[in-house]
Amino acid sequence: MPADDVIEKPIALDAYEQLADAYAARVDTKDYSVYYERSAMLPLFSDVRGLRVLDAACGPGRYAEWLADHGADVTAFDVSPRMLANARRRLGTKAHIEEGDLNQPLPFLSDATFDLVLCALGLDYVRDWRAVFAEFHRVLRRPGSLVFSIEHPVSEYSLREARDYYKTEYVEYTWRAFGRPVVVPSFRRPLMEVFNTVAEAGFCVDRVVEPLPTEEFEQQNPADYEKLVKRPSFLCVRAQKK
Repeated sequence: MPADDVIEKPIALDAYEQLADAYAARVDTKDYSVYYERSAMLPLFSDVRGLRVLDAACGPGRYAEWLADHGADVTAFDVSPRMLANARRRLGTKAHIEEGDLNQPLPFLSDATFDLVLCALGLDYVRDWRAVFAEFHRVLRRPGSLVFSIEHPVSEYSLREARDYYKTEYVEYTWRAFGRPVVVPSFRRPLMEVFNTVAEAGFCVDRVVEPLPTEEFEQQNPADYEKLVKRPSFLCVRAQKK
């Protein structure tokens, strides 16, 4: 485990470089991606026609493509070169794609230029949320929306590795759904830290969703369906720039 002040590169970069191609191949069919997280996220930003949208930590471009196909002017970035390669193949000229790190300032993005910032399942790999939320606040117009999803702080998956719920902790999980097992490190934090950080950055939360799996999820994965209808795995939030 790295010390708090020794982390020099994104903690999950090596893992996602290994996962990128298999992840991209399954992102449109995998139960948790399509019938759980995305089904909860899409209603949070609905009509995006004519909006300038930033897809932060875009991965292989699944959301960027949906946004562009529904009329948004999309800029997307990720820190993983292999994820970006998949995103560029998928999107072509549909979106502006950049390399960027949520752990660092985003100087390639101008102030007050976006109507919506989306960050789907990317913030779990960032320890200092205050810095990245300040960047999101900076690049959003007023009024503007921030929509993000994370691992739920009280999910069975999160708490399994927790040593102290009230601290932001470095944890590691082994992902087995994309071919050979890959150890993926992340940070888990208490629920109060999630919402206090959002508020301190100048946002007002107006919608919180703890997803329920869809019927399609049950058909693909009945065992996990039974777990997810009783306890959430992800948390989805929409907030407005004040």
